[in-house]
Amino acid sequence: MTPADLSLTVQHAVRRAVDDGALRVDVPPRVKVEKARPGGVGEYASSVALTLARPAGRPALDIASLLKERLDGAAGILAVDITGPGFLNFTLRPQDGAELVRAVRAAGLSYGQGDALAGETVRFEPPAEARAAVVVGCLTGLLRGQGADARAEAGGERPYVHPGAYDVDALGTDAARWRLLRAAPHDRPLDGPPLLVRHERNALFRVQYAHSRARRLLANGARLGVLPGYGTEVEDPLSALLRDHPGVLLAAARHRAPDRVARHLEAVADALLGFQHTVLPLGDEKPSAAHRSRLALAEAAGTVLAGGLSVLGISAPDRI
Repeated sequence: MTPADLSLTVQHAVRRAVDDGALRVDVPPRVKVEKARPGGVGEYASSVALTLARPAGRPALDIASLLKERLDGAAGILAVDITGPGFLNFTLRPQDGAELVRAVRAAGLSYGQGDALAGETVRFEPPAEARAAVVVGCLTGLLRGQGADARAEAGGERPYVHPGAYDVDALGTDAARWRLLRAAPHDRPLDGPPLLVRHERNALFRVQYAHSRARRLLANGARLGVLPGYGTEVEDPLSALLRDHPGVLLAAARHRAPDRVARHLEAVADALLGFQHTVLPLGDEKPSAAHRSRLALAEAAGTVLAGGLSVLGISAPDRI
């Protein structure tokens, strides 16, 4: 279950409480769900009960209890706890590796996109400077990928971007966009020339190289008669990063922070490059179900890297 899925599940619980007559409020167009804070319970939390308390004319704890009754046992939710003045805290059911890679394969490059921000309208002031134009263009795509109506229009919000004149053509499209988006918008952009060096110290190179390795693993696997399969559980740090991808995209859209996507892609790339040596049979080793499952996970990682780079407007070459 992604944060967007959880948000919709909580919203549906509110709607059921209203339809049952247990709660008299307008159903909110979106329910905000966030990562649980340090020291909290579970993985995610929502303050929806506190938000509804005043219009309902009831204590937030009462509303939280009503919603908990309708959320206990919901698909993907292992436990619902109420903390503090009425926060709902969620512990999700673990998603097995086969389910994860099937979800990525089914969604393709759009894995992680959804409608969590459906109904929201976002307008950006048309940017005049090169870096602001790159940032606003990326944010518009991120927001649309989460269901928001986003575009540049006079009178809209103006995200703060570190001032300065930046030539987006001097480095080539990929390096220039990575330079301007990898740093947080309010920070100074990365130094440009190192992004042209094919070296592991160049994060852009690592991300694109990791994608190309995923593609080569698939090609090499086919030559060995090993195709992606989903019968054996594969748990690796890479799996956790792929599960986090939808939440990263949503957070990047909400917080106007495309650098979060870039940092997440770096983590996925590093995990895949460390994992790649276990994927295919070595020497006289015979192909097994474990190899097929590992190859499926590597394929999913390559898809996430390609989709994330696409969000940033950067290419994902099959060969480097």
